[in-house]
Amino acid sequence: MKRLRALAALLAVFLAACSESSPPGHVMTLNRGNAAEVKSLDPDYIDGTWEANVVGDILTGLVTEDAAGQPIPGAATSWEVSADGKTWTFHLRKGAVWSDGAPVTAEDFVYSYRRLLNPKMAAPYAYNLWVIKNAEEVNSGKLPPEALGARAADDKTLVLTLEHPAPYLPQLLMHQTAYPVPRHIVMKLGDAWAQVKNFVGNGAYLPKEWIPNDHLTLVKNPKFYDAAHVRIQVVNYYPTQDSEAALRRLRAGELDLQSSIPAAEIVWLRKNMAQDLRMVDYLATNYLIVNCKRPPFDDKRVREAISLAYNREAVVDKIMRLGEKPAYSFVPPHMANYPGTARLDFGALSYPDRIARAQSLMRAAGYGPDHPLHTSYSTAADPNDTLVAPALQSMLKQIYIDADIVQVDTAVHYKNLQQHQFNIAGASWIADFDDATNFLDLLRTGSGNNYGQWSNPKYDALMDEAEQEPDAQKRGQILNQAEQLALDDYAIVPINFRKTRNIVQPYVKGWISNQRDFNRTRWLWIEGKP
Repeated sequence: MKRLRALAALLAVFLAACSESSPPGHVMTLNRGNAAEVKSLDPDYIDGTWEANVVGDILTGLVTEDAAGQPIPGAATSWEVSADGKTWTFHLRKGAVWSDGAPVTAEDFVYSYRRLLNPKMAAPYAYNLWVIKNAEEVNSGKLPPEALGARAADDKTLVLTLEHPAPYLPQLLMHQTAYPVPRHIVMKLGDAWAQVKNFVGNGAYLPKEWIPNDHLTLVKNPKFYDAAHVRIQVVNYYPTQDSEAALRRLRAGELDLQSSIPAAEIVWLRKNMAQDLRMVDYLATNYLIVNCKRPPFDDKRVREAISLAYNREAVVDKIMRLGEKPAYSFVPPHMANYPGTARLDFGALSYPDRIARAQSLMRAAGYGPDHPLHTSYSTAADPNDTLVAPALQSMLKQIYIDADIVQVDTAVHYKNLQQHQFNIAGASWIADFDDATNFLDLLRTGSGNNYGQWSNPKYDALMDEAEQEPDAQKRGQILNQAEQLALDDYAIVPINFRKTRNIVQPYVKGWISNQRDFNRTRWLWIEGKP
């Protein structure tokens, strides 16, 4: 009997340890598969969604995301907008501090925005804050930083003066370009402030360990203003560029969620893990770009031929099979205050007719069966891109283009795009905020993410006109005209509108799929993990 009682007692302890309520000393840990290696923890130097996932856990802007990706108060508790929509006054949280105990002040935000816009920073996303008065001129070096329309009325009051009304500003302020950096640390250490050993943040987590190409570990920040409601204590971010290998790790229990789905496994996943797939319509577009500064891609006929040759339906229906839709426009459907009627003009043509038209254009540009165009197609070394690249190669061959496939690491690929080191390349744009300008600004002359360097003064003028239009409906029509102009000139080659591509283990709770695909760790918890 004594032995039975002892066994019963041990069994009770074991069951308690396995119960949904964590025992004392248990550390709730989340292992996230995160698509690619992070290049920096400094918000001014990043541009990938995988980087935004991490930095959004360790820094918090004036506005942040709720569990469903919608804007809620962050470092600011409230704000007011002037009658003309150009002056926004933000009231910062009283008692909010950096992780070293220093207060978070309005001056931190003023300093951070000036730093981002400093032309010496060469921040790829600086244009995101051009909505602030004089920001573009500061960013180009035409005006001093002090001319920026951002000022601290007092320690806890930030006033932003805008170039034009921007009702989408709360969504824009969720973006990493609007995150604060700790002024007192950056002024002391410079860019070294973002190293793990020096990092000071105001987010729900803090970096603890970073082993490049292996993992990045964050731990809960006890000084975060809402720390009492943050359940995950440790989060490990793993770079998982190889989504097929990541799926194997997830099935083995090494990952709790994964942010990319291998298209080659989608049939198996739908049959065996359907309840774990998190796929909803996404404010994101996959597209091809050509380097318009390099002949012959400065020739509209060549750009049009490439767009005609790309068989969108075959790629989404037969190769990817993720349920995504072919794209004949750049801006995805369901964008706020946007009519979305701009279209490429050949949507009704059969694919053979498109190829015939493309061949005619290429012959007019000086190419043919006996004189093909030799070039290269650059893409990320992801299994999904590996599936599509040979198909594109075959499509282009039909129109006298011989394209060598060049695949590199995702981070390197996007760095090459920003430096315009490519001929033809694959890209993806994911909305930073729910407004058509977030896509259309990419095609402005001089935009930091205008990879193909397409430029059209009429387009820029339409974008400027839309900025100054206070009526949302009229503004949407002007933006629609701008998109149509870009499509008519084949500035880019839209491919497909994306769905979110997440696999989430059933014991990860709090995940809410949304069209922004924001799922901050602070809102998640683990319950009943085997």
